[in-house]
This record gives sequence, structure tokens and C-alpha cells, in this order.
Amino acid sequence: MNVLVTGGCGFIGSHIVDRLIEQNHNVTIIDNLSTGTLDYLNSNAGFYKLDIRDSSISNIFKEKKFDVVFHKAAQIDAAKSIKDAYFDADVNIMGTINILENMKRFNVKKIVFPSSAAIYGNIENLPIKETSTTSPLSFYGLSKLAAENYIITYAKLFGLDYTILRYANVYGLRQGAKGECGVVKIFWDKLLKEQQPTIFGDGLQTRDFIYIEDVVSANIATLSKGSKSILNISTQVPVTINKLFNEMKSTFNSSLSVSYANERVGDIKESYLCNEKALHILNWRPKYSLLKGLQHMYSFS
Repeated sequence: MNVLVTGGCGFIGSHIVDRLIEQNHNVTIIDNLSTGTLDYLNSNAGFYKLDIRDSSISNIFKEKKFDVVFHKAAQIDAAKSIKDAYFDADVNIMGTINILENMKRFNVKKIVFPSSAAIYGNIENLPIKETSTTSPLSFYGLSKLAAENYIITYAKLFGLDYTILRYANVYGLRQGAKGECGVVKIFWDKLLKEQQPTIFGDGLQTRDFIYIEDVVSANIATLSKGSKSILNISTQVPVTINKLFNEMKSTFNSSLSVSYANERVGDIKESYLCNEKALHILNWRPKYSLLKGLQHMYSFS
């Protein structure tokens, strides 16, 4: 297949590119390198340093005749979205519309879109299902939800196919090189430098941590499955931030303690996602527990 990966030099996108090329697909990357890095550029992929909002993207679509788009380029920082709602919406909504318009114009069959658990907000009934109420606590969650709805509406109006993957908290190798940072990466860097990490809040907030290799496998499965589906990609295992730190501390054999600071605006208290739909539709299941994922990362550090 001829495949476009936007954000293909970033954390998740670069791993997807590598797997696609291993499977002998023709891959083109569009990335403005704002958070991606050329260190992760696969030499067997075509590369264009370009913003997803740029009108000249049409020339690439016209030339390459893509079959599928993995649209990974995005503004992903919830805190930044609260500080600059305009920029967040411009990248995540207008950037997505630009991709969809070019898909429509040049008859691209399918888009695979990474959404986020951030669209749900604080949900009382756990685990969170795809049918749960959506009530984002940040503009990032809101822009991701809006992009989902644009994709669904484009599909209804113009016959596009899609799979929307709502990620839990993704972690793994290559994370955070130029801004794609999560709590695992933040703690990781502190432990490497033997510096005390900070937990915002009491540390009892829960998250669903899924390893990058499992996320990539789910994405690859969408090449042949998941038509017009919205799927949670998760482990379905809630982990407190305190437990995460203790697991990482054990992995590093570290004696560091953690400090606590005030809870941050927009942070979700409890979140873990039901993955049964993805297991059924994609014939996929996560292979990495939190400890196994951390140990895999540590073996490469």
C-alpha cells in the first residue's frame, strides 16, 4: 500500500513507520519537526518537512496516490491547550480538515486517527467504554473530540473510511525527545539523573498505561480491520501514579523519594479504558504489562 504518516518523525508515528516499512508498504512522512526529530526518520520512507495546515500538501497527495493515511501529527499537550486554545484548535481541527479535504479530493480510501482518553473527562463508571459520555477537561480533549466528529461526518458525506483509536497513556522508547512527554518519560528522566520527581496531587489518581509496541500493533491491524470503528486502545488496568513511580523506582533499583505538589487544572482523577471492542474487532490484545514495558525500556537505556 501507499501510506502517508503525518507526524512520522514523532514518538508514536516513527514506530508505526518502522513497522509499515518492515511489512513492505510504501511510506511517506509529513512532519514539521516541531516535536518530531530526524533522529527517528526511517531512511526508507519519503519525507517532507511540512505543516499539516499547509495548502501545498495537495501536491504530495496528487503525486503519491495514497491508499491510507495514519494522521498522527497533532498538538498533544493538555496544559498548552489551556494556555493557547487557538493554536490547539488550529493544529488539531484545521490541520485534520486539511488532511480530510485532500483525502476527498484525491480519493484516499481510509484515515486512521489517534484520539485520546482526554475526550472522556472524569467518568464515574469505570472502565470507560467507547459509548461513555464525553466531557473533556481541556481544549486538547475538546479538539480531539471535534476532529473525531469531522472524520465521521466526512465519512458520511463523502464515503471515506476510518478507524479512530482512543489511546490510553502511551509510553515507551523515543518518547519526549522534543515535547511528546508523559509522566513515564518525566519520571524516567528524573531517575536517570538521580533527581527527585514531583507528583501533582496525592498520587492516587489512576491511569491506564499502554506500551508503544502494543499501540503500534493496534494501528497496523487497522489496515485490514476496524472499518468505521471507534476503539479504545488500552490495557484495561488502572494504575495509580504512586504505584507507577514505585514500579519505576524498582526497575531502576533506585532509593529516590518523590515530592508532591498541587493538583493541576484539567487533570483527570481516574481513568482506565475498556478494550474489549478492540480485542474483538481488531483481533488485537496488549502483550506488555506495565512492568514488562518498563523493563523493555530499561534494557535499551
